[in-house]
Amino acid sequence: MIEVVDLRKVFRDKQEGDVRAVDGVSFQSQTGEVFGLLGPNGAGKTTTLRILSTALKPSSGTILVDGIDVAERPGEVRRRIGFLSGSTALYPRLTPREIVTYFARLYGLDDETIEERTEELFTRLGMLDFADRKTDTLSTGQKQKASIARTVIHDPPIVVFDEPTSGLDVMTSREIIKLVRQCREEGKCVVFSTHHMGEAERLCDRIAVIHRGRIFADGTPAELMAGTNSDDLESAFLRLIGEAA
Repeated sequence: MIEVVDLRKVFRDKQEGDVRAVDGVSFQSQTGEVFGLLGPNGAGKTTTLRILSTALKPSSGTILVDGIDVAERPGEVRRRIGFLSGSTALYPRLTPREIVTYFARLYGLDDETIEERTEELFTRLGMLDFADRKTDTLSTGQKQKASIARTVIHDPPIVVFDEPTSGLDVMTSREIIKLVRQCREEGKCVVFSTHHMGEAERLCDRIAVIHRGRIFADGTPAELMAGTNSDDLESAFLRLIGEAA
């Protein structure tokens, strides 16, 4: 479903010169699985996912989404994906229901489908109590739920979550993780970036370890631990990137 081949992204910095945010990244993600990008802040996760979502153009390399090149046909790719970015803002004077309806219409959904999908998502995410409150009055967790509902309102076959639980309380994080698992059960291709080792180990079917813009290993959590003779994913991660465990 997703194929990333030798992806590179170079930013020009006036003081540091060329900065290689993504440096030769390659991986594949299939339907019916949660594929994790595991790495610390600044590892290149968000840049990779923004290129995948067509928000950024690569310096070189290729990403195919359902066989479609993201650089050549970005509009076709956008119809097939839902992308949750940690920095995507909501409209403060609109309610979650108004925001989700607005984006659903952008995707071409009819009113009946919008009503059915909205009710389903708001129930699943526990949003009915605040669905009609102005967004600027909501908590961080409630805003994140609204962002997720907006992301998947068009029922995309590919869903990309960029650090979706960052800064959230335990209960809200649990509900989001439940939704990610439901997306997998529905046969969607899910890409999930995180820096939390335990979260990646519990949730992801396969993981790519990314650090300083490069992929160091790719496999199931069990394979990564076995390949590094580690008892847990944190130790495996540290050994893979060359740090003392």
